[in-house]
Amino acid sequence: MKKIITISRQFGAAGGTIGEMLARELGFEYYNKELILSAAAESNIDIYSLVEWDEKVPVSFGFTQSLFDFYNRPLSEKIVDAQKKVIRKFAQKGRCVIVGRNANTILKEYDSVLHVFIHADFDWRLERMKKKMDGVPENKVIDGIKTVDKAREKYCSYHTNTIFGAAENYDLCLCSSSLGVDRCVEIIKSAL
Repeated sequence: MKKIITISRQFGAAGGTIGEMLARELGFEYYNKELILSAAAESNIDIYSLVEWDEKVPVSFGFTQSLFDFYNRPLSEKIVDAQKKVIRKFAQKGRCVIVGRNANTILKEYDSVLHVFIHADFDWRLERMKKKMDGVPENKVIDGIKTVDKAREKYCSYHTNTIFGAAENYDLCLCSSSLGVDRCVEIIKSAL
């Protein structure tokens, strides 16, 4: 049985929910935003800066900044390095579900990992997020979904040189709007 599950997901496709359910049912640890907090603690990075830069590409990254000088790199580069270190540390322990942060590419050389991508129809994601963001105008929810999706695509491309959501980067791609959250959990458990 695979001992680690990585889940990449479109915003609003229930990837986090699926990950939490899997972890609970399998008795695995669940890591999502906890990765950010651990990376901050281990790298002495201000937690507010870390949350602000999480899964974003630096806008002003250029040739004048040295890739070899850790302390002069953009904050997001420090965060990515810290998160990679933390993801590998959690993976060494095994029996965990890691959501986001390009864990699928960070752990691509590991044998005991099942890499999953969760996507869903836009309208389904919109309805789901409107329920979670009660009182927020629909146009703001639509903009938010598009913004987060675009940020994740850029972050993935920038830091891994891969295409976010491209099937060849995952062992399993599931459509939560077609299958439903519970069925996605069952399929992933079966694939383990």
